[in-house]
Amino acid sequence: MANCYFYKAILICVSILARPLEMITVAITCYNEENYIERCLRSVLAFEKPEGVDIEILVVDGLSEDNTRSIIQSVQKEFAEISLIDNPQRYQVHGINLAIDRARGEYMAWLGAHAVYPADYLSVLYQTSLRTNAENVGGILTTLPGSSSYSGHLVQAISTHRFGVGDSGFRVGHRKEGYTDTVPFGFYKLKVFKEIGKFDERLIRCQDYELNKRIGKNGGKILVNPDVRVAYYSQPSMGKFLKKQILIQGPYNPYAWYIAPHAFNIRHAISSVFVASLIVGILLSFFFVWARIVLFSVLGLYFLLALISSVQQAIRFKRPADILVLPFGFLAFHISHGLGVLVGVFRLLLGTAPIQKVK
Repeated sequence: MANCYFYKAILICVSILARPLEMITVAITCYNEENYIERCLRSVLAFEKPEGVDIEILVVDGLSEDNTRSIIQSVQKEFAEISLIDNPQRYQVHGINLAIDRARGEYMAWLGAHAVYPADYLSVLYQTSLRTNAENVGGILTTLPGSSSYSGHLVQAISTHRFGVGDSGFRVGHRKEGYTDTVPFGFYKLKVFKEIGKFDERLIRCQDYELNKRIGKNGGKILVNPDVRVAYYSQPSMGKFLKKQILIQGPYNPYAWYIAPHAFNIRHAISSVFVASLIVGILLSFFFVWARIVLFSVLGLYFLLALISSVQQAIRFKRPADILVLPFGFLAFHISHGLGVLVGVFRLLLGTAPIQKVK
């Protein structure tokens, strides 16, 4: 009888050891990220591995022209679990789709190179996914300045206040766990991509938001866990930040709406309404007294809200200069983003938008 129990115990142990590990694919897309890629990679390599789970790391590089590739290859020599994949089309959306095709996991975390991740990042998201059965889970960003300059700080201050970025909860901080419309650096069930398709490669921006809205449209859930915090480095200067809004971030909002109406969100459109109203108001003010009154009333209210927000950020970051400078930073951001959205709309109307040239 004792031998019987002994053999049963052995069989149970063998079955446990023989059971295949669940796999999580970690995909990092990058292009010219020599200033960030090593600390990103080393934070990923320090991930706590969930029990019964193996991890593969796919670094998809858009044929970087700086030292990014040599840095990746140097770290790769130390850690065999890193695979370097070439992305000839350069853009992140193409890179993540390449990673999806190569992924061996049941889950996939899409990470950005501009961030550093806590050791428990993957394990907490994995457990959150198991507990809630959500198709995509993520955390919130702790936005850090991309440079030590005051200009870099302004980008941080603008992008971490509701007056700057509206109800973008993952940027300004969710207070509790719950369902939302999108999360940064999503932790996806890989089967999602087989069920509803991969990222739309016509969108070199807003592709993650469109996919998350598509998940929701098909009955899936996007969940944010505020206990998961990622250190994210913002643009290093106001010049680069504003240029991105006009040329890329702003225009790709209406491009996404054109391709996928389900991707529309009022917070992405409100800046264009603001800018259009200013333009119309300025033109009408040359002819009508009431237009001047309305225009100055709107601007007065705007600067009052901007000043209150700037005082809050000045206290938060202990930078008194923000009280005087940040209101104009908010204005520059809102006008740049709004102009970008309007540029996108006009290009769609003229048939010259890049997404209309992609078959």
